[in-house]
Amino acid sequence: MRRGKGSHIPGKDKGEGKDPENPTAEKKEQLPLNPYENSVKIIATVKTVEEFWTCYDYLVRPNTLPTTTDYHFFREGIKPTWEDKLNSCGGKWIVRLRKGLASRYWEEVILALIGSQFTGIPDGEVCGAVVSIRYSEDIVSVWNKTASDRDVVERLRDAIKRILHLPTFVHMEYKPHETSLQDKSSFRNTQVWKPKSAIERESSSQSHTSSVRRTGSWSDRDEIRGKSKRDTERSWR
Repeated sequence: MRRGKGSHIPGKDKGEGKDPENPTAEKKEQLPLNPYENSVKIIATVKTVEEFWTCYDYLVRPNTLPTTTDYHFFREGIKPTWEDKLNSCGGKWIVRLRKGLASRYWEEVILALIGSQFTGIPDGEVCGAVVSIRYSEDIVSVWNKTASDRDVVERLRDAIKRILHLPTFVHMEYKPHETSLQDKSSFRNTQVWKPKSAIERESSSQSHTSSVRRTGSWSDRDEIRGKSKRDTERSWR
């Protein structure tokens, strides 16, 4: 999926928009009902490891892709949209990467998906993965089906850390698709995940009322102490 300048308008090069009765006159252009979904182009559907490599060997690697381009790798029958019935009650884990690392981490994730390496996760819980190439950072995200099951979500986080060999100090972010629908954003307003035990310790240590911005994620930024840790925690990227 490619956004911005140079992105393809479906059907535009096939003569769509022309009146067959009067080829010189153009019909009034109709906007697609779901412009995001219409901008996603299916490259291939693979059912075996051999079919996967036949396709993957010819793909441009993420590090070489232009900015605002995404690769999606999803189970057949699941659209890479928040609204899809198999995604709507779920969310995604987000790993933010400094530029130059996307190809390596993306390959690790998709090989883990086809190799069933997400052990300890219920079958069918992982819907797919996305790599997003952006200006200042690249992002790999893993989508799951059930955002309300904290135990499953935390086990998925641990599996991602194990597969990507992430250092223990790297903080990950989780965002339910319901929240993305509300703020119309994939990666804004996400918050660093904290284990339940850490949240309980913070709650018991606070004896005053504080104003903390909540966005639907399962953790809060460290604004209570007057500043956010996010820039510090991102220094690993």
